[in-house]
Amino acid sequence: MKASEAQVSDQDAAAFNEVVAQGTGSLRLGVVQSYDKERGLGIVVDANAVQFGFHSTQIADGSRQIAPGTVVAYRVTAAAGGRFEAFKVTPIAAAQGTLDGTGHSSSLPSP
Repeated sequence: MKASEAQVSDQDAAAFNEVVAQGTGSLRLGVVQSYDKERGLGIVVDANAVQFGFHSTQIADGSRQIAPGTVVAYRVTAAAGGRFEAFKVTPIAAAQGTLDGTGHSSSLPSP
């Protein structure tokens, strides 16, 4: 492979297929899988175990902090490098999300 050729991971392919199926404008539900407050970077995972990264500036309440396990609503947009990322990440206060060992949320509310 040439250095200029992009490497596509299985996760990138899953995210691409998910975006094609649902579109970028649709509201999605997921659970924050991880969040690094020092770097301001997080990952949200949906019920199909598809992951989308996000930056703290995309947390809708402006707090720039969010705890792993938080159930969120979000939208997806194209990002640098041909990837997709979550934006308008909005905590859903009434729901409690937990991740089982597979990365699926065991308590996502119905859309």
